[in-house]
Amino acid sequence: MRLLLVEDDPGMAAMLLRGLRREGYSIDAVTGGEDAMWSVLEIDYDVVVLDAMIPAPDGFEVCRRMRERSRWMPVLMLTARDTVADRIGGLDAGADDYLVKPFAIEELFARLRALIRRKPLERPAVLRVDDLVLDPSTHSVRRGDADIRLSPKEFELLRELMGRPGEVLSRSHLIDHVWDFAYEGGSNIVDVYVRYLRDKVDRPFGRDTIRTVRGAGYRITPGG
Repeated sequence: MRLLLVEDDPGMAAMLLRGLRREGYSIDAVTGGEDAMWSVLEIDYDVVVLDAMIPAPDGFEVCRRMRERSRWMPVLMLTARDTVADRIGGLDAGADDYLVKPFAIEELFARLRALIRRKPLERPAVLRVDDLVLDPSTHSVRRGDADIRLSPKEFELLRELMGRPGEVLSRSHLIDHVWDFAYEGGSNIVDVYVRYLRDKVDRPFGRDTIRTVRGAGYRITPGG
C-alpha cells in the first residue's frame, strides 16, 4: 500500500513514519501544501494522511483542491484542534475521516484500514433523479440546464441519497456513509446538511425532491 504522509512537525512525522513502515506501508512524506498537491496529482496513492495545519495551502485547502481535481483517494486528516467547527471544516473540505492529536497510533492504523477497505468500491456512474443529475467524475450537479454548486460534503450526501432513490436512509446510515464511522458529533448534522441541500437543489426550482420521513430519516423521491 502506498501512502502519502503530509506532516510538518518533525517529531510527529518521524513517529508516524516508523509506525507506518512497521505496518508495511510504502510512504512518501512531504511537509507543505504545495508539495502535497504535486504528489496527489502525480501519484495514485492508496490513502493520504494529511495534517490540517501545514505551510500554505493548509490541509483543508489541499483536500478541497484534491476533490475539485477529481482525486478521490481516501484522506485521513490530522489536527490538534477539536472544535465542532474544525471537524465540520475538515469533513466539508472532502476528508473521509478526522483524527484529533494526540492519538494512539493503533487507532490511526485501524482508521486507515477502514478507509482502504472502502477504496475498491467503484464510484457510481452519472446519477439521475428526474432532471437532477450528479456526475462523480466531474464533481458536478445540475438541475435541468442550471449548474448547482455544492460543497464536498453536500455533494457526498446528495450522491448517497440519489444512489438509492425512493429508499428511506436513516440518519445513522448517512453518518456512516457520508461522515464515516469515526464521526463523533450528533446526528443533527444530517438535518443541517439536508437543509443546505434543499436550499440549493429543490427550493430555487420549486421542487420537493428530498423528503423527510418522520422518525425514520430521508429519501429522495422522483417526481418530487
